[in-house]
Amino acid sequence: MIGLGTLINVAAIIGGGLSGKLFGHFLKERYQEGLNNACGISVLFIGIGGAMEGILQISDGSLVSGSAMMITISLALGALLGELLNLEDKFEAFGTWLKMKTGNAKDKKFVDGFVTASLTVSIGAMAIVGSIQDGIFGDYSILATKAVLDFIIILVMTCSMGKGCAFSAIPVALLQGGITALARFIKPIMTDVALANLSLIGSILIFCVGLNLVWGKKIRVANLLPAIIIAVLLAYIGY
Repeated sequence: MIGLGTLINVAAIIGGGLSGKLFGHFLKERYQEGLNNACGISVLFIGIGGAMEGILQISDGSLVSGSAMMITISLALGALLGELLNLEDKFEAFGTWLKMKTGNAKDKKFVDGFVTASLTVSIGAMAIVGSIQDGIFGDYSILATKAVLDFIIILVMTCSMGKGCAFSAIPVALLQGGITALARFIKPIMTDVALANLSLIGSILIFCVGLNLVWGKKIRVANLLPAIIIAVLLAYIGY
């Protein structure tokens, strides 16, 4: 069944959110703070691991780094475009709308939890490749693996940041469902180089999410999202 992978992923996120809400309710504030830091550190290392895979290569028996120009151009142009479009504020406005419509107006953590969780589980090569595989071949194995990871991430995030994290299922459903539906058109665009660039920049943005979790909101990560598109385009001109 085409689209089953996204359904499994969405169900896992909702399940993680419900589980986190159940357990988080019994945790004192200092435990929630500890969990938040643990989650932030985990997200940092997920981002670092993905970025290092793209930056470091083995050549003649030694490690060499690359992609510096692609990273710089992608992030710089992406930041300019993101600030121009003001994506961060639009993301937060959607979170505020959700908060009101779902009866969570008094939940002060809702918007921050929604935005942070959405950026964590929506960015990355697994979402793109898994959705394409699901859309063309009906193979949902990659998205099923992602679902397990997202369940754990959202469970921990919800314990410390509240129920807003569970609503990250909405952007995941829209993004992955859209890619699955358009998979036959997207697949030719996602060459190996384009996918590698996407994965590298996506991992850097995930690292930025981790920074915000550990040290407070320092980076407007949503305004960096266009960097992913720039990175894919750069693959076609030799970067």
